[in-house]
Amino acid sequence: MKRILFLLALSVTLFSFRAWLKNEFTITGTATGIADGKKVYLQLQQPEKGTIKIDSAKVMGGKFTLKGTATEPSIHFVEVEGIQGKVAFVLEEGAIELTLYKDSIGKSRVGGTKSNVELQKFNSTAMKIQRKAMEFQQANNSVFQEAQSKNDTATVNGLIRKFNGFQQEMITLSTTYPAKNPTSFLSLLLIDNMFNNPTVDITKIKGDFAVLDAKLKNTKQGQALQKRINDYHSVNVGDLAPAFSALSPDGKQVSLKESLGKVTLVDFWASWCGPCRRENPNVVKLYADYHAKGLNIISISLDRPGQDAAWKGAIEKDGLTWTHVSNLMFWDDPIAKDYHVQSIPATFLLDEKGTIIAVNLRGEELRAKVASLLDK
Repeated sequence: MKRILFLLALSVTLFSFRAWLKNEFTITGTATGIADGKKVYLQLQQPEKGTIKIDSAKVMGGKFTLKGTATEPSIHFVEVEGIQGKVAFVLEEGAIELTLYKDSIGKSRVGGTKSNVELQKFNSTAMKIQRKAMEFQQANNSVFQEAQSKNDTATVNGLIRKFNGFQQEMITLSTTYPAKNPTSFLSLLLIDNMFNNPTVDITKIKGDFAVLDAKLKNTKQGQALQKRINDYHSVNVGDLAPAFSALSPDGKQVSLKESLGKVTLVDFWASWCGPCRRENPNVVKLYADYHAKGLNIISISLDRPGQDAAWKGAIEKDGLTWTHVSNLMFWDDPIAKDYHVQSIPATFLLDEKGTIIAVNLRGEELRAKVASLLDK
């Protein structure tokens, strides 16, 4: 009887101890080739502040340890003092294992907890595809260049198709994962990433999200993804362009509605964007030739907070005499989010009613389209 009572007492003690450890994590790291005394920083990415350091540990004997609490899974990073590059992993309850390599930080490994084991498995498969693509490119680089010099379009197009096959393999890996892994935190991240595709398949996104485990949906990441799905509206050819208003360089509120012409170019750019600045002379010439015929332009700058001088200076230097607005919020600009802009320059050509008639035309393609609409 005493033995039974002892085992019962032990089980109660263990249960209490586990409850006390709830939400705690331990990161046990192996720092291969990294000198003792170097710091390993635990980092979090925040939309408003960028990457911030939240903890650190010193490497001793090729090892380091970080401890804390995590109420739910979230993506974090570690960075080693003096070494370029970060290692992404899932910070969550449990014993997390990291292996960092000084001379190849990108090949570092994560594991220990469920989410990190799944992340490592996914990354390993993705890296195999990437290696195949790189080996194909290296093996065929001279063939490609020779075909280009000889204007051998059949060979060039054939090589491009084969190389694009690797890209499609990577896309398939990412887009089929959530449906096969409805309890994986990685599935949330991959569904969210589907919004970055050139053509967003909102039906698939909704379907993949619907079958996810309820616990995943109730995380902060899951709730943010649900909101993104609910708020989504397409900005494809034939859709009505989202309405917006923002401040002009002289501090006046300007709306898209009041800026519409017979044809209107909605142009996303920034003073820091090299490709945008190189495209500006083409747009200046286009505006000079077609504004009198009905072309209006409204440019939305994604300049950083506090960079209004750089924005206004670029407008003046490049001779951009049309309508300009900006929220000076960099990639967090709400107009850019409404238009699903992931890179700049980005353009949307609208008719007089504000319906999108072309997307991301530049240079001669943009001129030809405007000419076809206004040279009548």
